[in-house]
Amino acid sequence: MTILGGVDIGGTKCAVSIGKANADSVEVVGKTQFPTPATPQEAIGRFREELAKLIESCGAGRPEAIGISCGGPLDSRAGLILSPPNLPNWDRIDCVTPLREAFGAPVALQNDANACALAEWKWGAGRGTRNMIFLTFGTGMGAGLILDGRLYAGTNDMAGEIGHMRMEPDGPVGYGKAGSFEGFCSGGGIAQLARKEAERAIREGRPPAFCPSIDMLDGVTAKSVGDAAERGDALALDIYRTVGVKLGRGLAVLVDLLNPERIVIGSIYGRQLAILEPIVLGELKQEALPISLGVCAVVPAGLGEQVGDLASLSVALNVLETQGAP
Repeated sequence: MTILGGVDIGGTKCAVSIGKANADSVEVVGKTQFPTPATPQEAIGRFREELAKLIESCGAGRPEAIGISCGGPLDSRAGLILSPPNLPNWDRIDCVTPLREAFGAPVALQNDANACALAEWKWGAGRGTRNMIFLTFGTGMGAGLILDGRLYAGTNDMAGEIGHMRMEPDGPVGYGKAGSFEGFCSGGGIAQLARKEAERAIREGRPPAFCPSIDMLDGVTAKSVGDAAERGDALALDIYRTVGVKLGRGLAVLVDLLNPERIVIGSIYGRQLAILEPIVLGELKQEALPISLGVCAVVPAGLGEQVGDLASLSVALNVLETQGAP
């Protein structure tokens, strides 16, 4: 059994955890969560303090490695966080060295999509594969790539930013680009699309169940539209049909380009699987090369809501397994 430490850094909250892992499973034996401190220096001090407390309270022993998961951009090789939009003042912040010096263990940093990909590959729906893609499909749309049995992050940690790919000349905005993959296939993008369509329907005298009046537009979310679609609301189903088509076309690009054996999709895909899966698979059948699609399964994330807790721990395990690799 391997003892691992994990740090998850978010714009509003952070979490520190201790886990026990083997080749097939992991158990979180201690976790603490707190609002993101005002400065990076305060945050790093808090990470050290909380990890030390967990080591003592859990009685699991010192971690053999520590993993850090954080939104990008970042430089994983140098251990630097490079001004993510949700972390003001985190400009070239070294969060790796202070933890390595404090706990005498290897420490690794990865962006959150890569960290979730590692977790699903080690312990979730991607287990046993050599070529796997993980898509976040939550607040945003990013990808983590496992290629030929190892994490692929690209030249400067920017591999997998598929959300930036343009799907249409115009459309909901995601990743700062109208009509992008993230615009159509993310929680925020679905809400944008739904508000636009709901407003049009209301003005035409056909208000949808998820938004019966103009003054309720701001309250529309991907979840409220998904709930309405499950109840059979026609407009909500049309919106998710559009999302499914765009998702299928985006996946076809990944299948043709990277020839994966499994694509694992998080968050919204699993929640709306009954609606999205037949649309996505139908679009894939039309768009992807049959010989490539024939060896690729598209599945919902296996770790569910746990993936965030396990992501940083999987980064820790990965650094242990890849130490000394060429």
